[in-house]
Amino acid sequence: MIIGLVKEVLNHEYRTALLPVHVEALRDAGHTVLVQSGSGVGSGYTDHDYREHGAHVMIKAADIWHRAQMMVKVKQPVSREIKNIRRDQIVITYFHFAANPPLMRAVRERKCIAIAYETIQLDNGSLPLLTPMSEIAGRMSVHEGAKFLEEPMKGRGILLAGVPGVAPAKVVVLGGGVVGSNAAKMASGLGANVSILDINLERLRYLDDVMPANVITLMSNAENIRNEVCSADLLIGAVLIPGARTPCLVSRKLVAQMKKGAVIVDVAIDQGGCIETSRPTTHEKPSYIVDGVVHYCVTNMPGAVAHTSSKALTNATFPFILQIANKGWDRAAMENSAIKRGLNIVRGKVVHPNLPKSSR
Repeated sequence: MIIGLVKEVLNHEYRTALLPVHVEALRDAGHTVLVQSGSGVGSGYTDHDYREHGAHVMIKAADIWHRAQMMVKVKQPVSREIKNIRRDQIVITYFHFAANPPLMRAVRERKCIAIAYETIQLDNGSLPLLTPMSEIAGRMSVHEGAKFLEEPMKGRGILLAGVPGVAPAKVVVLGGGVVGSNAAKMASGLGANVSILDINLERLRYLDDVMPANVITLMSNAENIRNEVCSADLLIGAVLIPGARTPCLVSRKLVAQMKKGAVIVDVAIDQGGCIETSRPTTHEKPSYIVDGVVHYCVTNMPGAVAHTSSKALTNATFPFILQIANKGWDRAAMENSAIKRGLNIVRGKVVHPNLPKSSR
């Protein structure tokens, strides 16, 4: 199979979907890998590194799109990339279709095979290709939240950890999954007072058992959400329904009741966000203010730490990429239920059950 890797074009996206070592493994398995010049620079890899491992380095992305049978990316294709997608071409990346109906319509029109990292799901319910980025985003959410609590960033001027004689900040985490647990771990490690809310009582029991004493667990219901959000210095949205749009848990009315200068980091923004006032932002312009509350809603947070993120991502994605390359998408999906769940659009037909029915 001919596999293509192009440079990511999303705002401040520095990750890459294949490392040179993976190019070597694909070559050894009998495949051809076309790599656009500069694809790995943001993650610390040169064109020479890719050539040494067997890649054919090319200048123009369009030439790679034209020749490759499978395109491997990190983030969803933008408009100028979508026009290059061919019928029956396999495109595997983070698509997040549920939060982006125009993208879904555009990809359907190309009649390709769209496989989404975020919906590849094991039989135990885990999301192996979303997990490493969720771990990074969860940890980063506390770093960014702490930064934007500073006065020059229009925050409350609060040190997350506090100091002797001064109370630490209150951090509220909505969702106890991978993002939420990593956020709580980081915030509690810095000394903040942390509340983590989830609808799964068994998950809350587990978190209560493993988290330090400065983390409390609460059932996610309307009353607890109201009380916790209004007392939060930093609110982290960490809710996920695989493949589906994130439910809105915090209304604009409730945001208006938050402390002035409080910070919201909505990690769920890729799937639509769990706060009504959230809208996608970029690393270039990461924040905005609504009702005196600072919002940080960057859609590709892990892209800022590309060296770490690219390694973490490809550790998880490459075994699936290799299976698809070796067997073809249809046989791979038939033999591996996780890959089957990753299928979102097949030749114009929406096949994932959590995507909007109106788009079928």
